[in-house]
Amino acid sequence: MTTIRIGYHASHEQFKPSELLRYAGLAQQAGFTDILTSDHFFPWSETQGESGFAWSWLGAAMQATNLHFGIVNAPGQRYHPAIIAQAVATLCEMFPRRFWIAAGSGQFLNEHITAERWPAKDERNQRLMECIEIMRALWKGESVTHNGLVQVFDAKLYTLPDYLPTVVGAALTEKTARWVGSWADAMITTSRPPAELKKMIDAFREGGGEGKPVYLKVQLSFDKDMASAVRGAHSQWRNNIFASSLLSDIRSPSGFDAVGIVVRPEDMSAAVRISDSPDQHLEWLSADIAAGVTQLYLHNVNLNQQPFIEAFGEKVLPHLA
Repeated sequence: MTTIRIGYHASHEQFKPSELLRYAGLAQQAGFTDILTSDHFFPWSETQGESGFAWSWLGAAMQATNLHFGIVNAPGQRYHPAIIAQAVATLCEMFPRRFWIAAGSGQFLNEHITAERWPAKDERNQRLMECIEIMRALWKGESVTHNGLVQVFDAKLYTLPDYLPTVVGAALTEKTARWVGSWADAMITTSRPPAELKKMIDAFREGGGEGKPVYLKVQLSFDKDMASAVRGAHSQWRNNIFASSLLSDIRSPSGFDAVGIVVRPEDMSAAVRISDSPDQHLEWLSADIAAGVTQLYLHNVNLNQQPFIEAFGEKVLPHLA
């Protein structure tokens, strides 16, 4: 039987880093095995209102717990891949086999701060592939010079773990899932109806991901009652329910707010699993596992985190792990 790992999502857009440290500790006490953390320069909305630097936080959180951690990162524009390779290598040397990086093509929201041209999706994917090749070469101890969409001259890492870090491919469409199957060690995607999730996993397998893990970030809203769960989801996450083709090119939190203004509370259930019943969430998550997911990362999108962590630790996690 496959062992299912259950992670807590630490959302730097919604909470101060000090608060997220506390939630990481509570997650460990509740029985979560992993943490997934976001890596944004801006929040998704003015209402969320935070944007801590995830890489500073990771060192503190990994020292404070014994959990495994992952981050979704976009090397190539805001971050140079040699610097990200160094950051990953350092964390993996300090905390062996407890850290992985997911690589994606990025969003204009975060990347525009460098004032560089924002490439089309196909070019961003090509740039991402170059970044991954650069990082993997550096992790092997090679000296790297690269002249392409990314420029590297005579880079070499001296502090390295004794293994190659895991690189996960971030995919939101079947086309991207098929592509990441050819180069990633695993795939991470977001929750969706079972039939759509199966298509994503099948595309990943067909592209070369057969036998590789599938990670799922689950957007949910759990609270003391349904009204609170709906209200919290709408307040915090209504800007995020649109297609990635739209969200990738919005420049600012105020731009996301302008898009989200048309979203009604009753629209949220199409993109967020909303229920005040642990049993209902357990049913949904069990269906994800049946579809082929090997690691779950639960993001309670409202602000009421401690009751969620405690309730799921008592009533959901024991039945999944």
